[in-house]
Amino acid sequence: MIKLLILQTTTPSEGFGSMMFPMIALLAVFYLFMILPQNRKRKKEKKFISELKKGSRVVTSSGIHGKLVELNDKDNTVTIETGAGKIKFEKAAISVDLSKKFLPTPKKK
Repeated sequence: MIKLLILQTTTPSEGFGSMMFPMIALLAVFYLFMILPQNRKRKKEKKFISELKKGSRVVTSSGIHGKLVELNDKDNTVTIETGAGKIKFEKAAISVDLSKKFLPTPKKK
């Protein structure tokens, strides 16, 4: 009787294939929600930094407002003119380009 119960409770293993689907689904979700948005953000930031030009009004990540006076591609720095004087920053420290944000919109006729 006990031998019969033991044989009924054991089931054959479903195999490696049944474990693969959840793992692949987990990796797909991880890629869609973690890696893909980060890559998009990185590309957008890189494009933003490459489009900076002299005379643009910008805000740094630390909140300092100013106008770009000098762009140095050799060491990836920019010089910003503020009310207090000129300050040198890394290009990555620029967070917002106010020149593009507040451009006058053309009037529709």
